[in-house]
Order: sequence, then C-alpha cells, then structure tokens
Amino acid sequence: MKLIMSLDLLIAEFLEYLEIEKGCSPLTIRRYRHYLKRFYNWLIENCSITKPEDIDPELVRRYRIYLAHFRNQNDAQLKRITQSYYIIALRAFLRYLLVKRDIPTLSPDKIELPKQGSRSVSFLDPGQLERLLNSPQISNNVGLRDKAILETLFSTGLRVSELASLNREQIDFDRQEFGIKGKGNKLRVVFLSDTAAQWIRRYLQSRQDHFKPLFIRYSGAVDTQKNGEKMRLTVRSIQRIVTKYARRSGLPIKASPHTLRHSFATDLLIAGADLRSVQEMLGHESIRTTQVYTHVTNRHLKEVHKAFHGRK
Repeated sequence: MKLIMSLDLLIAEFLEYLEIEKGCSPLTIRRYRHYLKRFYNWLIENCSITKPEDIDPELVRRYRIYLAHFRNQNDAQLKRITQSYYIIALRAFLRYLLVKRDIPTLSPDKIELPKQGSRSVSFLDPGQLERLLNSPQISNNVGLRDKAILETLFSTGLRVSELASLNREQIDFDRQEFGIKGKGNKLRVVFLSDTAAQWIRRYLQSRQDHFKPLFIRYSGAVDTQKNGEKMRLTVRSIQRIVTKYARRSGLPIKASPHTLRHSFATDLLIAGADLRSVQEMLGHESIRTTQVYTHVTNRHLKEVHKAFHGRK
C-alpha cells in the first residue's frame, strides 16, 4: 500500500507540474486526472507492483487489454481514440518521472500508440454557412449576441473556451483585431472580418451595462458586482447556442463551435492560404495538427480539376 500511495502522490505532483510549469488549461488537467486515476485504480485492483520501476511492458500490455474490454455504465466500449488518450496520459506521466524526477520507470518511448485512421473533419459549405450565420433573429439583444457569436467564431477560428474568455476591452475596432491567450498560455493575434467587427459593435451598442465580459447571459440573476464576471457566457452555453441554430438551419451535420473552427480553416486553405499561416491563426503548436485539413483541400482540388480540365 505504501507504493500505491507514493504513486498517488506522484500523480498529484505531475498534475501540479502540468498546471504550474506547463501552463495547461483546467480542462486538460481534469482530463489527465481522470485518465491517470483509472490507471491508478486498475493498479490497486489488479497488480502487486512495489515501485515505479516495476511498471514494465507486460503491465502496460495488460492495462491496454483492460481498456479495450472496458465498458461504461451504458455498456459501451471505449473508442480507440479514447483508449489512445489514456495511453498518452500514461506516457506523459512516465516521462515526467524519468526526466523531471529522475525516478526509474518504463521509458515512454517503449509504449506505442494505437494506429488511428484518418481524422474526420466536419465543416460547412458556403450555403450551409450562410444559413447558419443568418439564422438568429436580430430584433432583440439575445439575437444580436448570438449573431455576433456565430460571426466571430467563423471569422476567427477561435476555440470555444477562447471565445468565452473574451472581454469587451480586448477588441480593437480600429485595427479589427485582438490578442488571445490560447492553449499552453500561447499568445496570438486574432483578426476580425469587417462583418464580424460590425456585428460585435452593433451588439455592444445594444447593451446598457458596463460588464467586463464580451458575451453575457440574459437569464438568471443579475450580477451585482461591477465587473459582472458572473454574467459571462459559459463554454457550455455557447455550445448550446451553436447547436440550437444548427438545428434551426436544418444542417445535415451536428454542428458545434469546433465545426465553425474547421470551416474557418478549410475556407482559408481552399482560398489559397498557406498551411503555416493557418497554423498560426488557429494557435496550433505543431503544423502536424493543422495538416488534418489538407485532405479537405485535396478533395477540393480534385473537384476543380474535374470541373475545369479540358479533357473530360
């Protein structure tokens, strides 16, 4: 039991390391805690290791079999991509033990990730985008807010958490841009289209408050604090807003804020933007993450070739 407690403490220290030194978001830390807690509980119930160096390839193999056979309360198996997340978290923890704490354990390089198929990217074509962006009724504050949210998501490619964190004083309307702190506290400049800037300005002009958040709720108790932080729309609320208008527009796919992020990226690439610039605008740390969109643009090029090539 002594070792298990020490592993428990090491996991807690690793999560603190992610927060303090790596600058990971609360959501990322929560996910890593969930993944590593399952590994820790599995060790308690199934293994009799005595120290971190007893984590070996055979133990990891048994854990992977457990993940492959695991079923949740709805009797559903873990998807392969979800199983990968558990293994990625374990590898990161082992790397922390080896590199940061000099604690002997299994090298994470000896743990291979499951092979995944090509990642699917859902995005909206111009007609679907037009229907979605024009779906809010702009006769009241809620409709103006929702219109501004949709236009901003498509104009900027922001993550929903980044949009939710925006404050009204961040927006530079003269330059039509603002700074944002994304994943890993990485700073980048985000640009607004003329249309998005126009709708944000119109929405703000309709507000009679001085609350700090850019996008606020209109239901529930009014925050009496001057900055109105409790009035800020949550990530979940913004997700619900996009889903509502996607349904109202009769879109054939289940659209989300991330669908608009994908649409932003594919729109730029199809129009001729280079991959490196799109990487910067999306705030991706690695260009490999941005390359998921190349198969979309390749398909577009094929359609252009078919439509315009002289030999049918």
